Amino acid sequence: MIKLKINGQERSVDLDAETPLLWVLRDELGLTGTKFGCGVALCGACTVHMGGVATRSCQTPIGDVDGDIVTIEGLVGKDGSKEGHAVQAAWRALDVVQCGYCQSGQMMSAASLLAQNKKPTDDEITAAMNGNVCRCATYQRVRAAVHDAAKRLEA
Repeated sequence: MIKLKINGQERSVDLDAETPLLWVLRDELGLTGTKFGCGVALCGACTVHMGGVATRSCQTPIGDVDGDIVTIEGLVGKDGSKEGHAVQAAWRALDVVQCGYCQSGQMMSAASLLAQNKKPTDDEITAAMNGNVCRCATYQRVRAAVHDAAKRLEA
């Protein structure tokens, strides 16, 4: 039995320690906001926070999980409101999403960046978001939304 803390809740799973976290989240716990993209940690669709750091869940065995896991379903605003995190509000306000498949991973990477850097430059955003692939090419909207979210967090 492996114990995990996911989105603030203690969870136990009876699986092999080598099982990728992504499959535990999606198949065992029903948290389907985290997406399968490439399976080799190159596209970013599976990004979650582990101990506050953006982590690719498709290549993270549950036996290696160290720290609390936060998925897109657990991303909350600074006041814990139902409106969600500033990143989610910015994504909605700027209509970032096109097909939407990559966006939970994009938002998780952006939230991790903003937790570490309150006012990132364009180059810092590009570096932090590198590896989050968007087939619809919404990169300019993503960058604008990260700046917008930074302003929202400042308020």
